[in-house]
Amino acid sequence: MARIVGVHGVGKQGLGGNTLLKDWEPALADGLDRAGSPPLGAGEFRMAFYGDLFRPPGHTLAVGDPMFTPDDVDEGFESELLLEWWAECARTDPAVPPPGATDTLARSPRAVQTALRVLQHSRFFADVSLRALVFDLKQVRRYLTDDGLRAAARARVEEAIGPDTRVVVAHSLGSVVAYEALCARSGHQVRALVTLGSPLGMRMVFDRLRPEPGGWPGTSAWTNVVDAGDVVAAVKDLSLFFGTGVTGKAVHNGSHAHDATLYLTAKETGEAVAEGLAEGPA
Repeated sequence: MARIVGVHGVGKQGLGGNTLLKDWEPALADGLDRAGSPPLGAGEFRMAFYGDLFRPPGHTLAVGDPMFTPDDVDEGFESELLLEWWAECARTDPAVPPPGATDTLARSPRAVQTALRVLQHSRFFADVSLRALVFDLKQVRRYLTDDGLRAAARARVEEAIGPDTRVVVAHSLGSVVAYEALCARSGHQVRALVTLGSPLGMRMVFDRLRPEPGGWPGTSAWTNVVDAGDVVAAVKDLSLFFGTGVTGKAVHNGSHAHDATLYLTAKETGEAVAEGLAEGPA
């Protein structure tokens, strides 16, 4: 079994574990190299892939993701999360106007349309199509509200973690899946959880975690790596919610603040992974 397990974030429904590994493995190798750590051996890094659980079923002439429009953003969780992203974009991007009181309080269809338009012109979401942005909202909502899908995604991570696994590296929504999987699985030998661009500190996510968080459990070290401009990781210091056992590391990913491979190439990520690999057995 692999000593390192990677857990991806949203928007990977059209890919697969082998495809992602081709990007993640060399990126992490660069991070380890910058940290002065020995290179990984063959088969030491494995992806826990759950993206296909969100992939729409095929039908005649269907290509890619569903053709979502602003009208497809559901009231409640999806519209609330969208407006949270807007507010965080405004805090990190001077070119983005903040939501007005009417927009944030009314949660109206007009507010949703305005939010999507503003976000697509923001630095953070500039490369994300409208349909992909709406699909990402729905993936986060479905994981946190669909018990069957949640159990299936967590099972993928739990299955990937074997007796030789010492480090779990998780990006974006994958950090939520990995956190829950590790909390649910007693007796694992994981010595380090490394989260990248994690939304775990957002109240909409934190309040829906299972089991309900009461600090970081077990003996594993937890390093949270975050870019100040990462809108998805709206709460940068996870120790505020999970206790002082979480070590925060700030990195700079440039204009692609949430990019997984940029997080992986960071020296800080390499150091956290190397420390986990150096830990002895439980």
